[in-house]
Amino acid sequence: MIRGLIFDFDGLILDSEPAVYQSWAELYLDYGCVLPLDRWKAIIGQGPSSRTFDPHTGLESAAGRPLDRAAVRAGRLERMTELLAPLPASPGVERYMSTAVALGLRLGVASSSSHAWVESHLARLGLRDRINAVACGDDVLATKPDPAVYRLVLDALALQPDEAIAFEDSPNGITAAKRAGLFCVAVPCALTADQPLDHADLRLTSLADLPLADLLALIAA
Repeated sequence: MIRGLIFDFDGLILDSEPAVYQSWAELYLDYGCVLPLDRWKAIIGQGPSSRTFDPHTGLESAAGRPLDRAAVRAGRLERMTELLAPLPASPGVERYMSTAVALGLRLGVASSSSHAWVESHLARLGLRDRINAVACGDDVLATKPDPAVYRLVLDALALQPDEAIAFEDSPNGITAAKRAGLFCVAVPCALTADQPLDHADLRLTSLADLPLADLLALIAA
């Protein structure tokens, strides 16, 4: 019996990935460099502890010199905040959460990003008060594709893996959810739609495509 839903954040609750990439790509161009989209796609869903590519180090390597990382970070964050400010929650997310609350299901968020990032955007979107547990990259030693962040949310929600559904947009996130023993629904964002997501149990174009009640009936069957 399903008793809870666990959502990824970036690319799933909020389609932030294009803005995050754009902020980095523009920064690279400022230094006469190019950040290949394919290189960025490979690290979507990973936190700093799991990344196979560090964009700061990559920029310094491409520019051929060390940079003032604090200044670089501040400038990029300002641009990214500007790009993200008008973005609403992804289609279907609010309806799923409202339905889940009405059904008495518990809600969690499992993200490789930081608490400061996730919590601030959940508050901005008006979703934080519906969520029972949030686990982030700064809560665990290893981020996705490691399953630690999912296991932490399951513990906080007092759920077994077969009592929850995970919603993910990236290969790394799906791998983490499956390693934690969860049924995983892939809902790709613009930057992950062409990535290998076949290891998910189900794939949707958008959460708006399938009402939560129908998903629960499908899984039960």
